[in-house]
Parts: sequence; C-alpha cells; structure tokens
Amino acid sequence: HHPDNKRELMVFYPDIVMVQPGDVIRFLATDRNHNSQARDDMLPEGAEPWRSKIGKEFELTLEVAGAYGYFCTPHKSYGMVGLILVGDVSGNYETLKTVRQRSKSKGRFQDIFARADALLAKQA
Repeated sequence: HHPDNKRELMVFYPDIVMVQPGDVIRFLATDRNHNSQARDDMLPEGAEPWRSKIGKEFELTLEVAGAYGYFCTPHKSYGMVGLILVGDVSGNYETLKTVRQRSKSKGRFQDIFARADALLAKQA
C-alpha cells in the first residue's frame, strides 16, 4: 500500500455512532487486520469495557447512557478511533474531550468531537 492510501484505511466508518441504550452496534470486519477496543479512560461510569478479536465481526450492546471512545488496537497510533454516543451523553461527553490523546489519535478525535458537537446541537 502507498502510505497515503493506507492511512485512509485506518478509519472506522462511520466514526460517530448515535444509539439508544440497549441498541446493538455491529462492527463489520471489512479488513482482517482491525478490531474495536474501548478506551478505559473514555467510558461512562459503570460501563463495561470491550475488546473484540482482530478481524472478526463483533456485536456490542451498550446499556449505560453516555459517550464512549474506542480504537483499533493495532492502529491506535494511526488515529483509528471512534466515538459512540448512547442516549443522554451529558454525564461524560465534555470530560471525554479533555482526555489526553497521542499521535494521530489527537487530531482525529478533535475532528470527531467537532462533528459530534454539531450533531448534538441539532438534537437539543
């Protein structure tokens, strides 16, 4: 892969998902080198972290309302990160923005939060 092409593959699509508590989220393995792992420091209080197997389709049901940050374990430094907004996210959404990010995840999360702000403003 040309490096620029490869970087575009290092994304979750969509990278922002809005659901209600109890909804099922399905991660499809479009590439066998990826997975999904919760960031322990980007979860609502009382929520269980997850880590799917590399290259496997994965279903996740989130019961606790709030915002969840996650990443692809092998490609976190490439900025392969995402955000799940479950129901009312007011409890921890702003706190998630202050979590320290490294490498390409930093800019990617800034972009994700800018778009999430707009989505949440529309809902209000």
